[in-house]
Amino acid sequence: MSRTKGAFIVLEGIDGAGTTTHSARLVQALEAAGHAAYLTREPSNGPIGTLIRQVLSRRLVVPTAEGPRPPGFATMALLFAADRMDHLEAEILPRLQRGEVVVSDRYDYSSVVYQSATSDDPEAVAAWTRELNRYARRPDLVLVLDVDVDEATRRRSSRRGEEEIFDADELQRRLASGYRALSRFFPEDRVVFVDASQPIEAVAEEVRRQVLALLDGTPKD
Repeated sequence: MSRTKGAFIVLEGIDGAGTTTHSARLVQALEAAGHAAYLTREPSNGPIGTLIRQVLSRRLVVPTAEGPRPPGFATMALLFAADRMDHLEAEILPRLQRGEVVVSDRYDYSSVVYQSATSDDPEAVAAWTRELNRYARRPDLVLVLDVDVDEATRRRSSRRGEEEIFDADELQRRLASGYRALSRFFPEDRVVFVDASQPIEAVAEEVRRQVLALLDGTPKD
């Protein structure tokens, strides 16, 4: 997929890492610095993304002989890939062409990590999920908010709302391991880890510095 004029930034991490909070704060900081910035997320707000959110909140299940259950990893990977292409075409690419900075709360990194962690063959599923997303535009920078699983669990428990299908602590530990191995699955992408166990202001400042450095043409290590 051809490159575009704007910048595409993605925030990733396990549930409770703060991707939603810091994506929103980053857009505010970019706008304050004079950049045209746009906040989005995956699953998207499009028709397929809306369907996925119903699955994640357990409102949509698959009827089986053993009773209702969430869709399996392969179905979820296909749904996320379809939503991603719709998301790119409808929201992300047009804004990048206009020169905007697009900040997405999650992208295909979540698909690779989550779907491989919920399968019986993580290595093969990670490779297959990457292939499903072959034509997805690569971000200019990926910031992984790295936080201890127990701290992330505490944060999730303090939020209102129903438990989602990926919230089990043992699964979250597998997901954390998957994120820490992310560069192995995406060796050509620029992936930067941010210590998200710090106070929220410190994390927000580090995220802001990383992105502004990229936009200025001097990426930080």
